[in-house]
Amino acid sequence: MTLLRLRLDRIASATRNAGLTREVTVGPAIVARPGYILAVRIRNDKHVYHTLEDPSGRMIRLHRGDVIAGALGARRALRGYAGVVPEHVAVGDDINVLNLGGVLGTCTAENPEIGPPFVAEVLGAVLTFPNLGDRVGTPAHIGDGLVKKSDVLGPTPPVVFVAGTCMNSGKTAAAMEIIRALTNKGLRVGACKMTGVSLMRDTLGMHDAGAIEAVDFNDAGIVATWNVDVRPIARGLLNHLAKAKPDVIVAELGDGILGEYGVGALLDDAELMSRACCHVVAAPDPVAILGAKRIYEERFGLAIDIATGPVTDNSVGVDFIRGSLQLAAHNARYDLAGLAAAVFEHCRRKGAAA
Repeated sequence: MTLLRLRLDRIASATRNAGLTREVTVGPAIVARPGYILAVRIRNDKHVYHTLEDPSGRMIRLHRGDVIAGALGARRALRGYAGVVPEHVAVGDDINVLNLGGVLGTCTAENPEIGPPFVAEVLGAVLTFPNLGDRVGTPAHIGDGLVKKSDVLGPTPPVVFVAGTCMNSGKTAAAMEIIRALTNKGLRVGACKMTGVSLMRDTLGMHDAGAIEAVDFNDAGIVATWNVDVRPIARGLLNHLAKAKPDVIVAELGDGILGEYGVGALLDDAELMSRACCHVVAAPDPVAILGAKRIYEERFGLAIDIATGPVTDNSVGVDFIRGSLQLAAHNARYDLAGLAAAVFEHCRRKGAAA
């Protein structure tokens, strides 16, 4: 087996658990499964959606010829790319960069707003040498994560669950402002993103908003939560955050409630939902929040406590939500005081704000 020494131009944040350096050894024995790390060379230039997030959270533009390390994974994004891990991957094959975090796979659907994805030539599997003196490396994987998945949910503080009807519905903005508001009220806030596709931007934003600790599924060794049992991941994230003794946890559910990243499985889990002190749902329009209310009630037996997102951008949506749906409605940009007060009251009722 021929090994090759390479110097990486870029290291994708999706690989961060592996702790790669710029100098790596690659080999031809590639394991075509999610989480395994490849070295690839970018074949084309792009003028939109053309950056890569590195393990520090910086966004760096990619150029034709750049050698990068990324992680194999799938994506199912309504407003991005969809893609899968191919059954076989060999040196010299073409593969696509499916997201800004450096997830690699075969693109199966594009979004016209961001154009075709980057195409990259596979150079080999990045190898690790765990034992001193090893000459035969092991294909690197992101599985050695900070967070351990668990089938058992231990004691946790109350959880604010923030979900959305689809991508780009405002849930991340709402989660950040809720963290900031609760922190400003004197609470110790833990934060996590339970579902989605690898990208550090959201957890970094949670830290910036004041969270004492913020983790996501990548920290549990998962590239994307499509076609994955997300419940042990969610339990592991909550168990991990509970060790830091927060007063409350804010948990963002990435993608939409009817998406393919496992949000529905979490909302359908009675034990996880028993820890909820507040359900916040972001929606872009009145039809979406009406549908979300019905889905929560009829499919999951849950009640939405607060509606937010673009549907609350002015009084038209707010009046509909409050009048026709009998729900609280607060905008995460223009009604921060109202949103903060409403969430804080739900936390207080569950004992988090004593």
